[in-house]
Amino acid sequence: MFQIFSVKNTINFLRHAAPISMLSMLLVIASFVSLGTKGINWGLDFTGGTVVEVEFSQSVNLDDLRAQLTTPNTEGAVVQNFGSTRDVLFRLPVKEGVKSDIQAGEVMDVVKSIDANAEQKRVEFVGPQVGKELSEQGGLAVIVALICILIYVSFRFEWRLAAGSVAALGHDVIVTLGIFSFLQLEFDLTVLAGLLTVVGYSLNDTIVVYDRIRENFLKIRKGTPEEVVNQSITQTMSRTVITTGTTLIVVAALFLKGGTMIHGFATALLLGIFVGTYSSIYVASFLAIKLGINREHMMPVEIEKEGADQPPMMP
Repeated sequence: MFQIFSVKNTINFLRHAAPISMLSMLLVIASFVSLGTKGINWGLDFTGGTVVEVEFSQSVNLDDLRAQLTTPNTEGAVVQNFGSTRDVLFRLPVKEGVKSDIQAGEVMDVVKSIDANAEQKRVEFVGPQVGKELSEQGGLAVIVALICILIYVSFRFEWRLAAGSVAALGHDVIVTLGIFSFLQLEFDLTVLAGLLTVVGYSLNDTIVVYDRIRENFLKIRKGTPEEVVNQSITQTMSRTVITTGTTLIVVAALFLKGGTMIHGFATALLLGIFVGTYSSIYVASFLAIKLGINREHMMPVEIEKEGADQPPMMP
């Protein structure tokens, strides 16, 4: 049944949509500029390097290990547990003119000074070419994910809503990458996983808002598109606050206590959640309005029955 639109308890989210959308455009442009000038600080997963796995006789403090890796050949080493607190993985970046055996030897010198009974389990060298292939495949994974999402939302929603959702997803990915580039935060495979998680999180938030917008366009007889969108966002805001709040608690715990291994993953999620939440309102929904979304576009297509245009037969 149709209902009369009521502005009671409805928050006018779109009142500041225009300036915030302009800010988003500036952020996207700044992200492209940073990516073009500073580039991305690729991690060892993409640049290649030497991997040394060591088994200690007892648990070891990773901070002590990092503090002692001070030689030029071991600078920038990533130290993390591998399976247990006694197994440690050292990942060293490629150094021009330095062989991987020399880097591994210097690492073992530090290891032996801490634990004489420690054993070297393996030494591997990952060339830059392998890292380049990983970066290309990672970028391809993000592009394929966005294309699949575009196909999905195109079938589920009217094209104006679909365009808004895809624009919001592209906005989230570009801005997150731009922040990593501007701050020169290390970008490794865990960050790529976080980026793909942000895409899914942002899409889910946008679809919840879009479903309510579509329902309200069909139920509300009177009211401008802006009023319908404001009411829809207001109705879904409690869900957004609860979902975002509980997610942020978990991600903040991972960021603060998760350790070096997943620090990049947690950072990408923290940035993506903030960006993705506001883009659902001020990018996706506002763009749909600018494209002219209205109630007529939400009406189901009437299928004319065969013979309906024929006059009734006389008895």
